Order: sequence, then C-alpha cells, then structure tokens
Amino acid sequence: MPRSRRDFSVLRIPCTKPGCNRWFKNKSGYTQHTNAVHPLLGATPLHTEPSQFNRSPSPFFNGDDNPLQSDGAGEENHSEIPRSAQSPIPAEFFGAGDRLYRNYHPSLTGRPCDPEGNFLPPGALPLPLSEKSADDWTPYRDRLEFELADYIFTRNQTPAAQIDHLLDLWAASLIRAGADTSQVLFTDHRDVYRTIDNTPLGDVKWQSFSVKYTGDIPDEGPLPWMTESYDVWFRDPHQVVQNMLANPDYASEVDMRPYREFATETDERQWQDFMSGDWAWNQADQIAKDPATHGSTFVPVILGSDKTTVSVATGQNDYYPLYASIGNVRNNVRRAHRGALAVVGFLAMPKTTKQHAKTAIFRRFHRQLFHSSLSFILRNLKPGMTKPEVVRFGDGHYRRVIYGLGPYIADYEEQVLLACIVRSWCANKSLDDDNLLRKRVHTDTLIEECDHGKLWDEYGIIAQLVPFTNDYPRADIHELIAPDLLHQIIKGAFKDHLVAWVEKYLVATHGQAQADIILDDIDRRIAAAPAFSGLRRFPQGRNFKQWTGDDSKALMKVYLPALEGYVPTDIIRTFRALLEFCYLVRRNVITETSLNEIDDAVARFHQYREIFKDTEIVSTFSLPRQHSIKHYNTLIRLFGAPNGLCSSITESKHIKAVKEPWRRSSRYKALGQMLVTNQRLDKLTASRQDFYARGMLNGTCLTSVLATLNAQAPGEHDDTGQHEPPVSSPPGEDENEDFDIIDDPTSVLAHVELAKTPQGTKRARSIPELSTELCIPDLADLVRCFLFEQSNPEDARDPTEVPLLEFPHYHGRISVFNSASSTFHAPSDLSGIGGMKREHIRACPLWRNECARNDCVFVITDSNARGMLGMDVARVMAFFSLRQHGRPIPCAVVRWFNRVGNAPDPDTGMWMVKPAFSAQNTPHFAIIHIDTIFRAAHLLPVFGTVPLSPSIKFHHVLDIFKLFYVNKFADHHAFEIAS
Repeated sequence: MPRSRRDFSVLRIPCTKPGCNRWFKNKSGYTQHTNAVHPLLGATPLHTEPSQFNRSPSPFFNGDDNPLQSDGAGEENHSEIPRSAQSPIPAEFFGAGDRLYRNYHPSLTGRPCDPEGNFLPPGALPLPLSEKSADDWTPYRDRLEFELADYIFTRNQTPAAQIDHLLDLWAASLIRAGADTSQVLFTDHRDVYRTIDNTPLGDVKWQSFSVKYTGDIPDEGPLPWMTESYDVWFRDPHQVVQNMLANPDYASEVDMRPYREFATETDERQWQDFMSGDWAWNQADQIAKDPATHGSTFVPVILGSDKTTVSVATGQNDYYPLYASIGNVRNNVRRAHRGALAVVGFLAMPKTTKQHAKTAIFRRFHRQLFHSSLSFILRNLKPGMTKPEVVRFGDGHYRRVIYGLGPYIADYEEQVLLACIVRSWCANKSLDDDNLLRKRVHTDTLIEECDHGKLWDEYGIIAQLVPFTNDYPRADIHELIAPDLLHQIIKGAFKDHLVAWVEKYLVATHGQAQADIILDDIDRRIAAAPAFSGLRRFPQGRNFKQWTGDDSKALMKVYLPALEGYVPTDIIRTFRALLEFCYLVRRNVITETSLNEIDDAVARFHQYREIFKDTEIVSTFSLPRQHSIKHYNTLIRLFGAPNGLCSSITESKHIKAVKEPWRRSSRYKALGQMLVTNQRLDKLTASRQDFYARGMLNGTCLTSVLATLNAQAPGEHDDTGQHEPPVSSPPGEDENEDFDIIDDPTSVLAHVELAKTPQGTKRARSIPELSTELCIPDLADLVRCFLFEQSNPEDARDPTEVPLLEFPHYHGRISVFNSASSTFHAPSDLSGIGGMKREHIRACPLWRNECARNDCVFVITDSNARGMLGMDVARVMAFFSLRQHGRPIPCAVVRWFNRVGNAPDPDTGMWMVKPAFSAQNTPHFAIIHIDTIFRAAHLLPVFGTVPLSPSIKFHHVLDIFKLFYVNKFADHHAFEIAS
C-alpha cells in the first residue's frame, strides 16, 4: 500500500540565536535545538546586539571577512527577522523517508492566479497548455513533415544544396514507384526554411541598435574608431524569459519559491539549486516590503557572456555572445541547457589599430559600450522588477512574477569589466586586505570623496565607468559575480599557476637540462595512465600548446602521481588540496559539513603553497584567480552549488549558439546568417516541446504512421510485428564512447548488465576453453565454488572450509562478452537531467585493434561500511554468463587487489592497493556475480623515484606495477565513493 505521508506543517517559532535560520513548530523543538546547537557556555549572552557583530573600522570597510556578519543587502543576515515582518514559515518534508525538509519564503509563495492576476483557491486546476487539437501540426502538415524538417535542420545540419539533392532523390523514387510526386514533403530547401520560419512558437525577433562615440574629440581630429558605428544585435530578454517560464519540457524542474533545505535527522542545512541560496531569500525579503508583491514568484535573470573564436585559419573571427537563464530552473536543467539557457545578444567588439588600442580613452569607451549595451538590452525587464506581471508557466498555471538581476557568469577578465575595477584586483575584495568588502554604496561614496588617481591606485576602482546594474533596482554588481570554477580555478590556479610553477621549480633545482629530462619522464607517466571510461588520454603527456578547459580538467585526474619522487611533499600536498577543493565545490549538493571540508582544503592549500615562495619560484600570491577560492564558502551560501553557475555552461553553449551556426554560414557577413539559424533552431525546439506536451510524439514516426494505417484498414498491416519500436539495450563493442548521458530519471542508484551481444566463436564457449584463454588452470574449481555460493546463500562457512565434493559441477556452454555497462546516479558529473550516467567496463583481448583491455571495478563486499571500507577493487579478466536451474547468471572472472592500510595515503589523499595472491603465491582470482560490481575503478601506478621506461605503454601498467593508487580524481562520483 502507498507509504503514508506527513501532513503539511507550519514552522512558527524562530531561533533567536544570531547566525541561525531555523524555525520550529512548537516550543519543545525549539528547546531541544537550543540545547543541542546553542548551549550556554559561561556568560555568553542569549541575544547579541547588532553593534556587537556589525562593527566597521570605516564607512567603507567591513571589519570581518565573514559575510554572515554583514548587514549589507544581498548577503546573509543571521540576525533575527524583524517581528513586524514575521509570519509562519511553511515547511515541507520530502525525499525517501522524509529525510529532508524545506522552509519556504513566507511572502513570495508563487501562488497560481488567473490571467488577470487574481489568485486561485488552493487545488485549482490549471488551464490546458494548448487549445490546439491533437492532430494540429501547424505549420507542418503532419508528423512526418515536422520530423523531416527537424532532422534536416537540427540533427543533421544538412546544407541547402544537399537538402535539394535529397528531395530530388525522394521524388525520383516516387516516380519510379508510380506514385504522385506531390507526396514529397518539401519542394526544396527554401520550402523547408519557409515552413520553419512560419512557426509562431519560440518567435523572439532579433533586433539591433548602433552605438557611436560621443565624447571629446582630440585637437588633432577624431581617431578612426571615434567615427565608426558599432552594431549590437539582441532579442528581447523579457520575451525569452517568459518562454523559459512557459516551457513544459522542464515544468517539474522549476522552483517557485526561495527555500532553505535541511536534513531531518541532523538539522544540517544543504545547498543545491539556485533558489536554495540566501541571495534569493534576501531578495524576496526586499521585494516583500511591498505588500502588493505577496504571493508572487521571484524570477532572477542570470546572465553570462564570453568572447569566443570560431576560426583562426581564415582570419580572426570573434563573437561576443550574451546568454540568459533564470534562477528558478534547477541546476541539472541549466547544465543540460534544455531551453533554459538562451543566447539573447551579440555584443559589439570595437577594434582599432595597435597604436590606439591601449589608450585610456579607447579602453574607457570599450568598457562603457559594454555596460550601456547591457542596460539597453535589459530595459524591458525593468518594469517587472517592481510591479508584478502575470506570466504563464509550463505547468499550465498563471502566476504573478517579479524579476530581478541575478548573478553574472563570467571569467576573471569579464568580471573586471563588469565590476569596473582595475585588472589584478578582485571584484569583491582587495587581494591582500580581506577587510575591503566592495559594495555599491561604498564605491559610490569613494567616488564622491576621492580623486580618480587615488581610486585607481588604492582601491582599484575605475571612477569614469558606470556599471549597468546601477540602472536596475536591488542590483549591486559586486554581489552578482558568480563563481567561475573552470577559468579561475581549473585553467587558472591549477594549469596556469601550479603546473607552470612545478616546471620553474625543477629548472631552479636541477638546471634546465636535467629539468627537461625529468619533465619528459613526467610526460611519460601521464601518458601511461590506464584507459578509463570517459578519461581523456595524453599520449604525449602535457607537452602540447593549445589547451582547452577539457584538457585542464583531464590533466587534473592523472597529474598528481606523476610528480612523485621529483618534487617535495609540500608540493604534492598543495596539488592535493586544490584538487580536493575543486571536487568538493563541484558537488551537486553541498552541506554544512562540505563547507567545513572546503574551508579545510583552502587552509591546507594556503599552508602548503608557501613552498613556492620559500624556494623563490614566486614572489607573491596576490593572484586574483587563486584569491577567488576564498569566496566560495560565501558564494555557495548565496547562490547554491556552483555547478549550476560555472562558465563551463556558457562555454558549452558556444558550440550550439555560435560555432555550429558559423560553420553553416557562407562565412561572409556571417552574423546575420547565424542569427537566422539560431531563430530557426528555437522555433523547431519550441514546436517539439509543444507537440510533445500534447502527446503527439509518442513512439517513433514509423510506428505512428503504421498505427494510422491500421486504424484506417484494420488487419492489413499488423501481421508481421516487425515495426515495433526498438528496445533500448546496453551498448556493445561497436560503441565509440566509453560513457553515455542518460536522460531518463530513475530511482536506481546503480545497475550493471552485460553487453547485448556475446562474442560467439571469437571467444571461449565452455569453462575449459575460457580457462585456457585466460591462463587460469583452476577456473573450473572457481566456477564450482561460485555456483555453490549462489545455491547456498545462507551457508556461513568459508568456501575453503567446504569439501570440494559439495561443489556442483558445470559442463554447460557459456557466453563470453567483451564489455558490460554500469548505470549509476552521478549528478555531479556529466549526466542526464535525472543525474544518471552510464559507463562501459571493458574486458576484451583486443581493444580498438591495439591491445587487450581489462578494466578495474569497485566490488561491494560490505554494504554496511562506507566508501572504500565497504568495497574491494578487482580487475575484470572476462565477462561471461552461464545457466543454472534454467536461468542465466551473469558473471565476471576477476583478479583481486588488497587495500594497503586502513586509511588513504596522507600525501595524495588516495587509497593504495596491491595485487592479491593466494596461499600458493599465485594471483588471487575469483568468479563474482556482476550485481556485486558497483562501477569502474581507475588505478594509477605508484611510480616511486625510478624513471619510467619509454617502452612501457598504458596497457602494460596494470600488469607491471605492484602498487597502485585508487584514483579518486577520475571523476566526481569516484571522488565521493573513494575518498
């Protein structure tokens, strides 16, 4: 019977302790919380007056680096909620076993209303999403026409000439069959494009405006750039945001109210999606001061911009796209795009000669052009930032909405431009003085009191510039800088700083000639990393010129063990601290415990990096990108988990919004063609969402046509059964990738299954043949032991204590497979919208026609223990299945590894394992059921101090080395289970 659910509850009593946001249903809960979390120690006062924790040494400086002790707008304020503003805080329990609960904002509650804005009674049903009939394919004639247009334009990106050729072939086939050529769906490519353009859905027109310099002209006459006009193309973000809110594709993945989330058992707060952060709550508090906004939905508009280059071979073709999203959609939707991240503009990039490019007047014009353009593009959102407007949502309900400018996704160079500060300064604080907390009111006061030179030198402020946020209510650019894990930490602090510093250290310590020898060996070690699902390999090490973000992320996974023996322990620990920081902040859910771990990693990083200053490799650590890690604790509390705001989201959007449309253009005045391409893609996406919401895209196009024919002439087309939709199955050996993104959400946390197709005559068909193939003489005995354990799961005896005669014999056939797939919940990695990821585990004698590949796996051996203490590592020698009592049993032949010690290595933070041996000093093999396999494991050799021979390749490593690290940095899921 269905599980009983807790009733809706209201939390009425707030905790009055500064720094605590908890509310309780009754005094008993409040008392228990106070005794457990806020015990009275000595003479500590029960209530702290504001003056005791909000002291500032001057009007422009906050005396404490802790943002939780500031009363500024946009920051967490842990003092008591004013009594006049208090109202019952709604709370809801959810999750398996009601293990979590949320406190929702009491005023901005996202109540449904009618199209006129009148609130509906609770439980009122929404209006139908569409009034169209289920057979209205407008502007297409039927599903086949839509599917063809979508395939041609979106999926295959077919050029116009090839579209015409394809349609000609179709017409020729109809003529040969004696059919009417009018059945060709489109006449030519123009007909395809015209039909797409006639789609009314998703139609947000592109607009443009021009900007010219209007400032002072030098006495010698205007410079070339002063007389030019600069075009900015944009789509109304107001309409784009409304389309996002109305998108039914992710209607269940939208948060209507700011909330604070807690674990039921521990009362520990956690942050995940954007609306779980304090910034959205604080904004709602400010908005709620106007009673007319109560019941509305707060919609934060998240922006992002980043220059991108589409080609360097045919001239430097740069574009400056501006993206928009909304904070209400959850992080997994924004990362997967799904229409929740849209390009809304292409900003101008004024250029001039080298002689004038570095002049102060041109730079100032360039920067102010950026801010003025943003202010103009966003202007239609401004009325809805103070007065609610009625908008339809994807669930069919209308709601009042209040807009606000949310965080801005940008790399450091863009952050400098946004915050109107001098390069090498921080957009939030001084690099060396944590007391300097930038805020709009502080900056405005400084500009009034100080001359421009002092502002530049002592505060890093460019006084002549006005941030675009100054034109909008409740917006302070210093509070809206999103964390940038990709550019600042991974590409900056890791690759540009630490990796480069190691090279400098080796040169300073050993001289250039010996350092080159060592660096070559480090490259060989990196290249020797065993193959792993989804892991980018470096056949030549890290010695290549064109680095991408993906290259930097891939190098992080294998770099640490390669340094062993060549650098001091403190350098190893510096890398470990930074890597652990990156993986901790990339978690899908971040708890208060995680924040403490993040702070610990930051402290260790700052402690151990001093070796680079002690050895005079660097003279200062006043580096903006390294400095930014100090802000992550604050930014997580404000905006939720950083994986929903990282610049990697806009980087990946470049491909669909800029690079691919450019490749489809004629390359001549390409921007106009790119805008049309983007508009058509949006129209096709909107049509697909509409058709899907109306239930018109069930099954495949072929099955829908057959169903129509069967309905028209029953019995004529239903006798073969050969047109059923294909059944999904695990990929076989013909897959090109080692991991897949699974879009369907599921409640299964992990599942392993064999590949669809066995190897047939290519591999062994019996146990003796497999024994010979794998060179395991006692394989038959291992199979007998395995079958005994399968038939006698309650037998507590150790298999070595059971007489061999009790073990059943197996003489049947077997099927051998070259791979298996593991599907598991890994929301912090590249995964589907439900957080599911599938990886392929290989056990094949010839992989990619190069070498044998036998992957390692985590095997669950103690389900009650946590992490590595509950798992063992094994190497899969073969996957096979046999039959017992008429049912197939999927198995794996594995070689065990033993853990070394009961804790990870103190320097690298990784567990160590070594190959296991039996009593006869032979490799310890076993047969296991594949259900005991959790997922793949990645092992890296412990290289020691001996240089690696150039003859040793990546496929030799698991056979040669005797000691390995369990690579917890292989991916984010591995970091969770192998730490």
